[in-house]
Amino acid sequence: MKQSLFFLAALLICTGINNAFAVRNAAHKQTINKKTANNVMHCVAFSPYVGEINPNYGPQPTPVLIDTLLDSLVKETRFRCIMTYGVLNGLDYTFKAAKARKIKVIAVLWLDKDKEINSQSISKGIEVARTYPETIVKLSCGSEVRTRHGNVFDSEIVRCLDALREAGIKQPATTIDTWWEWCNRANPCQKTGFEAKTDWIGINVFPWWENKHAGVHTCTTAEQAADFHIARMEEVSRTYPGKDVVLTEFGWPNGPEGGTEANTRTGQKCGVAGVKNQAFVINSTLKKLAVKGWSGNVFEAFSEKWKPEDEGAFGSRWGICQGEPPYRCNQAFK
Repeated sequence: MKQSLFFLAALLICTGINNAFAVRNAAHKQTINKKTANNVMHCVAFSPYVGEINPNYGPQPTPVLIDTLLDSLVKETRFRCIMTYGVLNGLDYTFKAAKARKIKVIAVLWLDKDKEINSQSISKGIEVARTYPETIVKLSCGSEVRTRHGNVFDSEIVRCLDALREAGIKQPATTIDTWWEWCNRANPCQKTGFEAKTDWIGINVFPWWENKHAGVHTCTTAEQAADFHIARMEEVSRTYPGKDVVLTEFGWPNGPEGGTEANTRTGQKCGVAGVKNQAFVINSTLKKLAVKGWSGNVFEAFSEKWKPEDEGAFGSRWGICQGEPPYRCNQAFK
């Protein structure tokens, strides 16, 4: 009897200890999940070059227009975070407007061929990062510089990253490019070397354009797009362990309704444009990102008519909101 009582007591003690560990581990896990959730940002790419405004010539967006677009975004969508492109030509007003609306910003310092203008972008980027430390939460030295120019301007990216660090800028910085460029144009994915200079990694993933141009992934439907986005995130994350990887651009064209394009290599037609498909691709991707505890930026807030001709009829149809007054947004993103 005494022996039975001893074993019973021991069992109760062990059970109590195990339960205590279970409670503590659950609490620890909850703390980690809460911390991860607090760091997750679901944003939308914001460019005020709507209507007839073109970034390459003519008048630039006015503060009144920027205010109007941000008001529409806040009123008609759930997004309270944006990613911007450029800090010159009056675009720096966006940060003041975002602060007034309690919108967080990932700010891209635009880099291109003109090194003198790049220097102006870097200087202005440092200025606004210091002025709006609570609003601008991340920075990027360029967007798709390698996609546009190959490796020719790698030194400009490095110059920008070094300048931010030397200026003591606190916000984490990167350079944003397609997942293919971050994989060093290799399959399986390989490192580029930029990870030594960056605090995080921003990848753009567009199965729509892969369907037209790529030889690796040639056929992804709207129903498969979310899984495609996650697969590329996982691929890059495995290649750069320990780095925070953000899906900095993803989306689907809202039209022309029913429009599609053929892959240049296979002739397959897999992507179908349309309002419903756009909403499905974006919302299903955001849900999968949330489960993973990953951040993502929808491309884009407002459709832009100026988009290059090589993007065809689909280039100006990526907005979740109209690019013409009254700038109505798809209520699927409310």
